[in-house]
Amino acid sequence: MNPDEGAVRGQTDALVVPRFAGLATFARLPRREDVSRYDVCILGVPFDAGTTYRPGARFGPAHVREASRLLKPYHPYLDSLPFQSQQVVDAGDVACNPFDIGQAITQIESGADALLADGARLMTIGGDHTVALPLLRAVHRHHGPVALVHFDAHLDTWDTFYNAPYTHGTPFRRAAEEGLFAQDHSVHVGIRGSLYAPSDLAQDARLGFQTVHARDFDSLGAHGVTDRIRQVVGERPVYVSIDIDVLDPAHAPGTGTPSVGGLTSRELLAVLRGLAGLRLVSADLVEVAPAYDHAQLTGLAAAEAIYELVTLMAHPIPSA
Repeated sequence: MNPDEGAVRGQTDALVVPRFAGLATFARLPRREDVSRYDVCILGVPFDAGTTYRPGARFGPAHVREASRLLKPYHPYLDSLPFQSQQVVDAGDVACNPFDIGQAITQIESGADALLADGARLMTIGGDHTVALPLLRAVHRHHGPVALVHFDAHLDTWDTFYNAPYTHGTPFRRAAEEGLFAQDHSVHVGIRGSLYAPSDLAQDARLGFQTVHARDFDSLGAHGVTDRIRQVVGERPVYVSIDIDVLDPAHAPGTGTPSVGGLTSRELLAVLRGLAGLRLVSADLVEVAPAYDHAQLTGLAAAEAIYELVTLMAHPIPSA
């Protein structure tokens, strides 16, 4: 392919301006205020007051944006120019209160709702997984109950931590109580590790989730897992939420609650590519904590996963 054919809507040309220069936006894309309209909006949520172990995910959006400088405009596996076929912008970060979780949740929901009201799809960079709750609230307002595809080492459906109802381990319990996702059409992917009690899995199942454990990749492979996901979500609008700790710490050490035995970055990307054609309405990627990262391993994996999701968004949402 001739590089000139890869000219895109506002992405800084890496053949003219070196990747270590230019805008500090995701993939050096234009800012929201630089365009009159947009189809996909990158939104940072630098919030980690809901963490239960290692803090630092508040610095995740900036770290992922830095790693995203390596992204090129053409996606060969999906034969797509995701920044040319749609207008993708970076809306910067939500300014959320680091001391008051309730107020931060309100601020995140309000910021997401305003962008969705413009008709865009959101690709959010966290932040800890608490942020998924206000994002799902905003998405529900525009799309109704979504099929939730949740990539994570952990269930994140516990009731409380230290009697606190809003943490990074509880967002999908609250989302279930509020009817934000479609029960029996939602799935966890990559679950592994020790639990607090046998009842954790039983309580989770009662919320309407199906589960693809990390060990299932040994028998199903990435393509088999993708088939399972597609069977579960069906024709419903889909929201994808990725906790970067779904990856093994060998591939993503920079996270707050690492768990061994996870996916490789290649497996995660293969599954995401297999979701092409689904009604993907918005997504998030969370829990990148750069203080624990090495050689940008986690940031690079996160940026690539976001690139996959934005590429999936380059295709029009199929009709219901």
